[in-house]
Formats: sequence, structure tokens, C-alpha cells
Amino acid sequence: MSLIMSLMLFFGNMKPTEALPSLIQKGKASFYSKKFTGRKTAYGERVSSDALEGAHLRLPLNTLVEVTNLDNNRSVIVRINDRGPFTKGRVIDLTHAAAHALGMISKGVANVSLRVVGKGRAIAMAPLTNPFSIPVAYQPMLEPVL
Repeated sequence: MSLIMSLMLFFGNMKPTEALPSLIQKGKASFYSKKFTGRKTAYGERVSSDALEGAHLRLPLNTLVEVTNLDNNRSVIVRINDRGPFTKGRVIDLTHAAAHALGMISKGVANVSLRVVGKGRAIAMAPLTNPFSIPVAYQPMLEPVL
């Protein structure tokens, strides 16, 4: 059933806001260059190389996605807060911290699978002291499977 939902989402028959948990997509992932640190995302937040965040072309902003590196089976959950990647053949761009957790820093690009796991907290509910930080509760990091 996930394949059917994926096709519906990516061929436009279903609105991105209707993305269902456990929706799966496979493809190549890359990560932001450090020169993007501090720049604004499509969500209005600042890019932080230490946050577990990513960019996807069609998933709704604030969606939580489990990204699994298919070469080493390491996984991490990231929050989609930007649009991209704009390079043909790529399905997600990740922050440096997420790429490090997946063990893809040395290669730069990795074969990954994406699985929607939920929706993150709205930015309006973020702590007032630093509206661009993501609560630890929404940055669970899975132990790598070796």
C-alpha cells in the first residue's frame, strides 16, 4: 500500500498535506554545505548544522521523516523545514548533523529510504528564548544498526 501512496503523492493526485505516516520513498541524499549555516529556510528558520533537519521538495513542512542509509542501515529522524534538493536524482538534503548520524560525510551522497513518522511541533509553539531551536523531544536519534 505504501508504494501506491508514494505514487499518488509524487504524481500530484494527492496534496502534500495528506502525506500519511509510513509513506516510503527511496533515492539519493546529500547534505547542506556549511556555508548555508545561518541562512533562512523555507519555514523561516535558520539553518543549523547541529540540528536534525532536512529539505524535501513535496513533503509538508514540519513533517518528521525517518531517513535510513541503505549502505550501512543507520537511521535518524529529521524534521522537514526547507524545500529542496534541486539537484536531479536527489530526494532529500540533510543538515551536517543528520548526515554525520547516517555516516555519509565522507561520501557526500548516500542511497537512502525515507519513511514519514509523524508531524513536528509548530514553530509558534517553540520556546520563546530561541524560536529557531527544535525541542529535544522532536529530535530522537535512533541507534545505528551495525
